[in-house]
Amino acid sequence: MSDLTTIRIFLAVARQRSFVAAARQLSMTAPTVTRAVSALEADLGVQLLLRTTRQVSLTSAGAVYAARISPLLEQFEAVADDVRAQGDQVSGHIRLNAPLSLGQRILPDVVSGLRVESPDITISLSLTDNFIDIVSGEFDLAIRISRAPQDKSTIWRKICPVRRLLVASPGYLAINGTPRDPEDLTDAHCIAFDEESRSEHWELSHAGRTRKVLAGKALATNNGEVSARLAENGEGIALLPHFIVEEALTSGNLVPVLPAWEPTALWLTLYYPPYEKLPMRVARFSDFFEKYVTHVRPV
Repeated sequence: MSDLTTIRIFLAVARQRSFVAAARQLSMTAPTVTRAVSALEADLGVQLLLRTTRQVSLTSAGAVYAARISPLLEQFEAVADDVRAQGDQVSGHIRLNAPLSLGQRILPDVVSGLRVESPDITISLSLTDNFIDIVSGEFDLAIRISRAPQDKSTIWRKICPVRRLLVASPGYLAINGTPRDPEDLTDAHCIAFDEESRSEHWELSHAGRTRKVLAGKALATNNGEVSARLAENGEGIALLPHFIVEEALTSGNLVPVLPAWEPTALWLTLYYPPYEKLPMRVARFSDFFEKYVTHVRPV
C-alpha cells in the first residue's frame, strides 16, 4: 500500500504539472519525486500521469485518484492535527505566499518567532505582489494588502487596516513646492504603485471632502520598495504603506505630504483555500502573525 509521503508527492506533481516544480516545492530532488510517482503507479497498476517534454498532465485514472485521495489525505491530516493539539504539539509544512515588501520587512521575524514556539512547523515562503489563485492548491494560505475582498470561493480573515500616507523627499518639495490641497498634485509627479505597473487613482478624503488624483503618468512600478526609492530620489510623490517608508521618515529622507488627507483604507488580510477546518499548523501561524502585526510591530 502506498505511503502518505508518496501520495503527497503525487498530488504536488498533479498541482504543479511538473516534476521539477513539485520537487522544488517539497524540497526534494526531481529524480526522487519521479521515482515516488512511478512507485505509486506500479503499486496501483495504472498510469496516473502523462509525461511530455513540456508538461505533466493527469490521465483519466489519475484525475479520479487525485480527486478522491486529496480529501481523504486532508481528513487524515486534520485528525493528526487534532491529536497533536491535545498535547499542544503542532507540526507540518506551510506553503505561504505574501507581498514582497511585507515579506522582506516583517515576515523573517514572524517566521523565526513562530518556530521558537513551534519548531516542528516548516515553512516555504513565496513572495509576489501579484494576486494569486489560492484555490489552485499551490499554497496553504496567503497574505494580502488590498481592499475588501470580493471572492466568495475562499476564506478571508481581516487582520487590521494598513496605514498609508503620501510622501516625498525634502528636495522634491523644495523645488516643486509643498502641496496644500489635492488639486496641487501634478499627475506627472505622482508615482503609481500598481501590480501591473500602470497608472492608478488615489482617493483622498478630509472633512467630508473627497478628491481623486491620477498617478503614474510618468512613473509607475509594481514594487513598493522601488516606488519609495524613486520618491527618495526626488522623482515625485508616492502613496505607500507606513511600514515601507518608516525608516526613510525617521531619517528625514522622506516627509509626509498632505497628512490631513486620508487615502482609501486597505486591509492586511489572510486568505485560505476553502477548508472545512483550518489545519492546526495554518491556524497557529495565523494567530501568531495577527498578534505580531497588531501588538509587536503594528503595520
